[in-house]
Amino acid sequence: MISFTVNGTVRQIDAEADKPLLWVLREDLDILGPKFGCGVAACGACTVHVDGAAVRACAMPVASVAGRSVVTIEGLGQAGLHAVQKAWIEQQVPQCGYCQPGFIMAAAALLKATPRPTDSDIDEALSNICRCGTYSAIRRAVHRAAALLGGGS
Repeated sequence: MISFTVNGTVRQIDAEADKPLLWVLREDLDILGPKFGCGVAACGACTVHVDGAAVRACAMPVASVAGRSVVTIEGLGQAGLHAVQKAWIEQQVPQCGYCQPGFIMAAAALLKATPRPTDSDIDEALSNICRCGTYSAIRRAVHRAAALLGGGS
């Protein structure tokens, strides 16, 4: 049994230690926000927070989160929309939307570590891939979220 906290709830999972966290979240816990994109941690569609850091869940064995805290897009705004989610809506970022949960999670982690990110900071931290090409809208939304969080940008 592997025990870890997901979106504030302690969960125990009977899974192989090397099963990717993404598949535990989606298949075993029915948490569908993190998406499968590439399976090699390149695209970022599966981005979640582990102890506050943005990680690619498709390449993280579930055993590595034992005793740790995992937050998915479903848990990010549990107490109301997070500033990044608000900014995403204001800036009308999504087109197809498939990659957006991963981008939002990466952006939230960036703003926690860097309250006033530059465009370079955003480009470096958000290495996720968007097939629709919404990168300029994403950058605007991250700056807007920084302002909403009081960091201005």
